[in-house]
Amino acid sequence: MEKLIITAAICGAEVTKEMNEYVPYTIEEIAKEAHNAYLEGASIIHLHVREDNGVPTQDLTRFSLAIDAIKELCPDVIIQPSTGGAVGMTNDERLTPINLNPEMCTLDCGSVNFGGDEVFINTENDIKYFAEKIYERNILPELECFGKMHVDQVLYLLKKGHIKEHLHFSFVLGVNGGMTGYERDFVFLRESIPSDATYSVAGIGRFEFSLAELAIADGGHVRVGLEDNLFIEKGVLAKGNGELVKKVALLAKKYKREIASPKEARIILGLKEL
Repeated sequence: MEKLIITAAICGAEVTKEMNEYVPYTIEEIAKEAHNAYLEGASIIHLHVREDNGVPTQDLTRFSLAIDAIKELCPDVIIQPSTGGAVGMTNDERLTPINLNPEMCTLDCGSVNFGGDEVFINTENDIKYFAEKIYERNILPELECFGKMHVDQVLYLLKKGHIKEHLHFSFVLGVNGGMTGYERDFVFLRESIPSDATYSVAGIGRFEFSLAELAIADGGHVRVGLEDNLFIEKGVLAKGNGELVKKVALLAKKYKREIASPKEARIILGLKEL
């Protein structure tokens, strides 16, 4: 099997220090959490940024400071800014970090009812617009799919020429309003993508490690981190992102999957070497 790419989603836009004290807000905290995850085997850092008080932002300067601080501690890591931002942001606001020309970024491939009146909107035209701007800068989009309909949207837009190969999917499962994270859901999505595509699984909450194990056994890749799950085991808060990544690395040993370095991850994903 290919070596395992571990992505660390270190802070997100929704979780707070009140939920887990290790959720990073400041530039220093973000860099520290990224470095801890990297030391345990993460080759990709999925990056949201916050103001020092925890408010999510897509401010370009904030992203630039965070990326520079992370690169100072782990120069070869792949940084994957989020273009998801937070609910209510405009498309151009969400796209702000691509102006820094990262190697990768996320591309959300459909809308989701997050709960109550909160809707994460990604219309077909939104997706086309995001894809156009991302490909203009030769950035690899990670195709975030919260369910089978989002996978189908990707394949339709691929056929129409709006999305290009190489396809790298991220199955984000267990989100309120999206697909659940049981084995049947994983198998359904896994069997719905082209054989030459790569994929990563991000299990939300209690689905994080069960889905990670399924992906590892199947030859896929894994995303973990405080953005997705605050607990190392039931009822026990994780002491940072490094602890979550370490648990995945230990699972990989069970299936004799070696962990990909950033250089090896670039080869698997078809990125240019640094």
